[in-house]
Formats: sequence, structure tokens, C-alpha cells
Amino acid sequence: MAVLYKFILTLGFLSLFHSAYSAAQHRSYLRLNELEFRGLPLDISIQALISLFVIMFGVLNVAGNFKEIKASADLDNKSWETFRNVASFYTFCHRGRSVISDS
Repeated sequence: MAVLYKFILTLGFLSLFHSAYSAAQHRSYLRLNELEFRGLPLDISIQALISLFVIMFGVLNVAGNFKEIKASADLDNKSWETFRNVASFYTFCHRGRSVISDS
């Protein structure tokens, strides 16, 4: 099923790139014919919006389940004593080693 959502996501990006290319072609056509730019044609705008929604749908399904935003969600099952027990705070190179080795 994940392959299907990745395919939908790829189609959405291709369609968005096509609408951007069509918009650039429309602008160059207006410049060559010396016409005033009054906005993009409706079909290009609709294609860009549909592509955006298809990309959003694909990203939401490819990403999977999201975690909660609150920081304490992962720490709810830990006790208060384990909060300060972090391996990155362990220090083994300190002056206590030289005091112990001298005696």
C-alpha cells in the first residue's frame, strides 16, 4: 500500500512541475506577443491547486503515524528518578581519579 501512496506523491509532484512549466510558457508567450499579463489561465491555476492537494494527501500517507507534540509524551511512563540518569552526563575524566590513585 505504501508503494501506491509514493506513486500518488510522485504524480502530484510531476503535475505541479508541469503546471509551473505551463505558467512559465504562458509568460513567455505573452512577452513574445507583447501582451499584458493579467494572471494565469484558469486551467493552470486549477492544476496547481489539485497538485498541491494530491501532494498533501501523499505526504500524509507516506509519513505514517505522527507522535504527539508535547515533550512529556515519551516520558509519561518513566519515574522521576530516571529523568536525571542520562548517559551523556556521565563523567569519567575528573580530578577524583588523581586523588584516589595518589593514596
